[in-house]
Amino acid sequence: MTLLLYALLFVVSIVVTLGGCALFTNAIEWLGKRLGISEGAVGSIFAAIGTTLPETSIPIIAIFFGTSRQEAEVGLGAILGAPFMLSTLVLPILALLLVLYARAGKRTARFHLNYREVQTDLGFFLIGYSVALGAVFVPSRLAHIVAAVGLIAMYGYYMRLKFGASEEDDGEGSELEPLLFAKRAAKPAYPLIAVQAVAGLAGLIAGAHLFVTAAETMSAALAISPLILALLIAPLATELPEMSNSFLWLYRKKDRLAVGNVTGAMVFQGTFPVSVGLLGTEWALAPSALATILLAMAASVFALLQITVGGQWRPWLLSAGAVLYIGYALYLYGW
Repeated sequence: MTLLLYALLFVVSIVVTLGGCALFTNAIEWLGKRLGISEGAVGSIFAAIGTTLPETSIPIIAIFFGTSRQEAEVGLGAILGAPFMLSTLVLPILALLLVLYARAGKRTARFHLNYREVQTDLGFFLIGYSVALGAVFVPSRLAHIVAAVGLIAMYGYYMRLKFGASEEDDGEGSELEPLLFAKRAAKPAYPLIAVQAVAGLAGLIAGAHLFVTAAETMSAALAISPLILALLIAPLATELPEMSNSFLWLYRKKDRLAVGNVTGAMVFQGTFPVSVGLLGTEWALAPSALATILLAMAASVFALLQITVGGQWRPWLLSAGAVLYIGYALYLYGW
């Protein structure tokens, strides 16, 4: 009966998340339109930062306000789990969904993107994560502080580039639906947009917390390893906002927003939270945690090479990146 209850909680968490997702994406799109900002910047900055706030708070609280080494390790797990999940699972799922939507006759079977934007995102992420990887092998407090400051400055430069980009529409179906909180308004006011965005974000956070509660309880009942929960199940829950937003945007043929939300979140997660880890811990990573950095970088290089060589992403090839996530999950389960 208990398992059935928490299985129901899973369903409720998904419903709440999707509801919050609909409110948040609609509000963010209107915010970008009112400010005259490109879709790439809206997805990579506004949506990415907004949906990463819940999981970003986890390492900050665990590392700076925690009282034990275990709590610091939880913080490190939260820092490393998100980029790993986004690069090895969420991007491949986007590619798979694109194929499924196309076969259902909902859209064409290729991404409609400004690939320069994608290359910029992946490039910044790889640079930031290379710094994170290098810092593991340089046990110097001063070096870690310098690296942290450098990563924060790099993200500031990234934001400047995004906001300075010109608006161009490389996607299909760029029509914008009315603001859900003001369906009759041709030009909704900023306060209404803000209220809807906050309500949507609250729904995303609530849905993710419900998911975590159900996952933790079921993992205990089913005797699932805590390591698997920390590195695989918990990040899956905290990445629900990004995934939900991107899946909805992809269905609506807003590919720049869908992909920018993921790759922009990767840049943020590979810089700011890493800085938190560098400043608040010794940044000494276990082999299993170090592996997530290497796999996330491998998946990103794989995605970047597809653009460099072929000029675009081939959905079937991009979806193959999920092999890295599945292989790591099987390794942890066996370990």
